[in-house]
Amino acid sequence: MKKKYLLAPGPTPVPEHVSLEMALPMQHHRTPQFSKIFGEAAEGAKYLFQTRQDVLILAATGTGGMEGCVTNLFSSGDKVLVINGGKFGERWGEISETYGLNVVWHNVEWGKGADAKEIESILAQDKEIKGIMVQASETSTTAAHPIEALSKLTRDRDDILLIVDGITGVGVFNLPMDEWGIDAMVTGSQKSLELPPGLALVGLSEKAWKFADQSTCPRFYFDFKKERKNLANQTSAYTPAVSLVAGLRVVLQDIKEEGLDNVFKRHNRLARATRAAVQAMGLAMVAPDSPADSATGVFVPEGVDGGKLVKSLRDDFGVTLAGGQDQWKGKVVRVAHLGYVDTFDIIIAISALEMALKKFGAKIQLGKGVAAAQEILLEAY
Repeated sequence: MKKKYLLAPGPTPVPEHVSLEMALPMQHHRTPQFSKIFGEAAEGAKYLFQTRQDVLILAATGTGGMEGCVTNLFSSGDKVLVINGGKFGERWGEISETYGLNVVWHNVEWGKGADAKEIESILAQDKEIKGIMVQASETSTTAAHPIEALSKLTRDRDDILLIVDGITGVGVFNLPMDEWGIDAMVTGSQKSLELPPGLALVGLSEKAWKFADQSTCPRFYFDFKKERKNLANQTSAYTPAVSLVAGLRVVLQDIKEEGLDNVFKRHNRLARATRAAVQAMGLAMVAPDSPADSATGVFVPEGVDGGKLVKSLRDDFGVTLAGGQDQWKGKVVRVAHLGYVDTFDIIIAISALEMALKKFGAKIQLGKGVAAAQEILLEAY
């Protein structure tokens, strides 16, 4: 018998009571009963995004929400600044180029956060830029970008938008949409929302909706104005992911009951414990200067094949972590600490990593990382 543990940055574990809610008999999506569920989920999403604006609920992954932001807010030929610090920064640019936008690439070293002063300088030199596209948490590198600092560059201007991929940020650390002036923000169901993949949530500011009135990019399914019109009637333009929406309502109720501040503190505590653990083990973090609270990435020791290490963790130890991508493939391990994750999930992740590294010949003192994590995790009790 082997018990399995899912500790990768998406999909993340689903709570038992949420799974049971989604397992209830299917109901028709054009009924008053389901409209009530949909409407309550949409209201809960406003609390999560910290906004008074509508939050759209789409049957898609987070990438669908990202594509919708491009097609609904811009027109072919519009100039946008893409902060590219990893695989998902690349995705912003690739989507934008697909729809004919003029992309200004600002490449950031992997593992680093963007420098807001550099972005300010770019904007000062190029007044044609109509949008900044950035990740709150670049999942591929486990680095966080300075969203609050970036928002100060755009919130008092009516000719430029700040568009944030918050897929591993929303519900993990503070991203107050209205307070900071974030114009568009996206998240997905399979991260901090503790659900299977299949939902994208998108919030737009009043300024962003004005941009949507001017956009001429082609779109059909991801038509935000059409979705907003239907949301007023507690439904979606097309068939919603009925079971996922039912689960979303429960998760958002749980988040409100815990309180966003407590949700952020929990994630921060798990993140600090994980960072302390890997450093006690002598591992080098991939984002030491701007670590995100969603996941922690470390370089594997010299002589250890990171791909084989992650495979052994999953197949031999029963613990699924994530490996590196692109230039970091085989060199990095990522430990997630977002969503339905708590104290002893981190203990399992760290102890499994210690044991697997020792199995692969790394000079690891068993228990050292666990002990460092325990010192911080004890704060919860």
